[in-house]
Amino acid sequence: MRTEAIERVELVFRLFDANGSGQLDSADFDLMARRVVAAAAGSAEADKQRIVHAFRKYWETLVAELDADRDGLVSLEEFSACTLSPRKFDATVAEFAEALGALGDPDGDGLIERPLFAELMSAIGFRTENIHALFDAFEPSDADQIRVATWVAGIKDYYQPEKAGIAGDQLVSPSA
Repeated sequence: MRTEAIERVELVFRLFDANGSGQLDSADFDLMARRVVAAAAGSAEADKQRIVHAFRKYWETLVAELDADRDGLVSLEEFSACTLSPRKFDATVAEFAEALGALGDPDGDGLIERPLFAELMSAIGFRTENIHALFDAFEPSDADQIRVATWVAGIKDYYQPEKAGIAGDQLVSPSA
């Protein structure tokens, strides 16, 4: 398995562990959803509900597929198994990516402006310098916007262990 994939999985686990317990539980995903919705104050209520649903579905898929000991928690060891069978999570990741993309495009023009992108990514827990490195890797327009489709594709790529040298690697790079 690629080092980049392992680093991406470990980072996502730490971010999803929103309450810092060292394990993932449903409260982590509720907390993360609230943070992301709060960062998207200008987005439509339907888009906010969509991301809440996507976070909930993400949790339900993780616990159903990865909770090997059936304790209602997902450890880092259990979570790392998603890199061994990423196809089990394709639909869940796609739903999450599309919901986050819609949240980042409140005017529906298909473009995401850097400030809202940064707010949403900060609400998830990514570091500011990595957020801006990622946005730049998506090759923004002169108006400092990226296409929603580019971000959605980037989120999906992030969860593919065979991928390396992708824009999402900017999120784990300590020097970004």
